[in-house]
Amino acid sequence: MTDQRDDDRHEFSAGQGVDADYEEFTLDPEEIDADPNTVDPVDSRVLTDILDKRNVESDAIDVERLIDVGLSYMGINRFEEATETFERAASFAEEDSLEAQEAWVNKGAAHAELEEFDEAIGAYKEALRIDDASEHAATAETNLAYALWEFGRTEQALEHAERAVETDPRFAEAWYNRGFLLVERGLAEDAVTCFDNAIRLGYRSAGVLEEKSRALEEAGEHEQAEEVADRADEIRREAEGQMVEEQTGQAPGPGGRGGQGGAGGRPGTGGQPSGGRGEPGGRPRDEERGEGAEAPERELQGEGPEGF
Repeated sequence: MTDQRDDDRHEFSAGQGVDADYEEFTLDPEEIDADPNTVDPVDSRVLTDILDKRNVESDAIDVERLIDVGLSYMGINRFEEATETFERAASFAEEDSLEAQEAWVNKGAAHAELEEFDEAIGAYKEALRIDDASEHAATAETNLAYALWEFGRTEQALEHAERAVETDPRFAEAWYNRGFLLVERGLAEDAVTCFDNAIRLGYRSAGVLEEKSRALEEAGEHEQAEEVADRADEIRREAEGQMVEEQTGQAPGPGGRGGQGGAGGRPGTGGQPSGGRGEPGGRPRDEERGEGAEAPERELQGEGPEGF
């Protein structure tokens, strides 16, 4: 019996085989070289947990694509995932590069959306440490001013709002923030000039006009303040009517009103993701809010992530 089994035995190749390092035979995903001794290579759920420098070569990572993924997370309000993605992008980017700075600005914006202003401040400061005069610097300064204001450090917020304007004099949101903070310091006339600059540069929302009206009121220009406030109300009503028309497919009826405008949004990517734009907070008048309604808290401008 034993001899018969030996005779039927299949004859395997006697070749040399392949080296242990042959790359074509692996259970690991092509992009990630995980350690199969610590991670089940077919469990895709853990792949994001091993995406770090211990298991991935830096030249295998497309930093721009990672930033785009983070911005996509921002677009669907998954801000925690966005912060993690931007942090990875910053870690894999070339040290102190423009890409690294962009990732830090966006990381700050994502933290600001989560109201994690301490972390946002740290991210913006790291971006400015890399380069305080780059194309992302004014955004970082503006977003840092926003985060500092939310964190209760208003004096430092004004300093960075000033730097944002100095870095990019054509940055409308930076002028708005400077005006907002000057009103807080009682410098109403200078604030009016800032709001005028923001409007001249294309920032013409109801919120900007409401803040300008407030500054004019404090500067003693009551008649002009009322005119600007009326224009702000008109813009807000137009926006509400357009919202109703888009949602229902028909214009509001006589005396009708669309959804309330309310205070503006927060950072769109707490500063700007590059080029993103948030909406400043506003103070709807009593008749717009409805009797007994509390005025929403005024908001400093925060922008969204770079490239958002």
